[in-house]
Amino acid sequence: MRVLIATDAWAPQVNGVVRTLTSLQKSASRVGMEIVFLSPEGFSTFPLPSYPGLNLAIPDSREIARRIEAARPDAIHVATEGPIGHAVRSYCIKHRLPFTTSFTTKFPEYIAARFFVPATWSYWVLRRFHAAGRVTMASTNSLVRELRGRGFRKLGIWSRGVDTELFTPANAAELDLPRPIFLNVGRVAVEKNLEAFLSLDLPGSKVVIGAGPQLEELKAKFPEAHFLGERHGSDLAAYIAAADVFVFPSLTDTYGVVQLEALACGVPVAAFPVTGPRDVIGNHDVGVLDEDLRAACLGALNVSREACRNFALARSWEASARQFARNVSRARIRKPKWSTAPATA
Repeated sequence: MRVLIATDAWAPQVNGVVRTLTSLQKSASRVGMEIVFLSPEGFSTFPLPSYPGLNLAIPDSREIARRIEAARPDAIHVATEGPIGHAVRSYCIKHRLPFTTSFTTKFPEYIAARFFVPATWSYWVLRRFHAAGRVTMASTNSLVRELRGRGFRKLGIWSRGVDTELFTPANAAELDLPRPIFLNVGRVAVEKNLEAFLSLDLPGSKVVIGAGPQLEELKAKFPEAHFLGERHGSDLAAYIAAADVFVFPSLTDTYGVVQLEALACGVPVAAFPVTGPRDVIGNHDVGVLDEDLRAACLGALNVSREACRNFALARSWEASARQFARNVSRARIRKPKWSTAPATA
């Protein structure tokens, strides 16, 4: 099954959506899929307001149609609700083609944090967007319940995985910092709630890896913290493995793939008991969830690193890809218009 995935999130962006989609592509062949992407590459872009460094595409409808028809997909999945996602959704509706969608980011909460627009308004827009698809995929059971409570229908599970060969306790970086080391990795932005972490009274050192619009503000406000910028691949894995506790203060993430990456490195997680951490960690002894984030951080110091590693080993990207394949097969295109026509160059 050849699946075309439309996404507004793409390299050089560094986020959970991009990592999820590229990891899915690597595992797809093992479950009988071929993944091709319709991404912002080749389109003009514009900067997202209040988010320097993050650009959105300005898609041309004719080029969108050409790329879809050239791909000759057996199924179409709309991964994001941006301009690319809207353009592909419109094409599918116009040509009466089934498609699936995924709810990967809580944009209503992000928008409310930046522009004070009520989240209920944004959820109305997103509910209408996803209602046209055959299946809306969510990463966890608690997110499914939350979306159902907001009026979303036709929901399915698409969980996440982790590359346990890349993210490993081996080859940890040498950090010449006072122990214990409390680490966060991700976008340095208001919706990530980093102030809740950086303002804690903790022993040792606080380290932040990542970039984003709040970076300079937080550097000035918390000069005792160590901001190491963006890291990638094995370099990122080495820094994560060097930490004693991975702190995940976000209240809005739908999953938080980076939590699994930390666990694969043998690093326990400290977080609030909200959607994402609650689903990744749950009642497993691989982290501490507490409304008192400081208590969670200190409690996580007593968690077995071996238990964290073993937990991650049981969560593969292949299992995630299998779930995705089952979902998109429910929207397989029957006798598409390009089934007999030659592919467009």
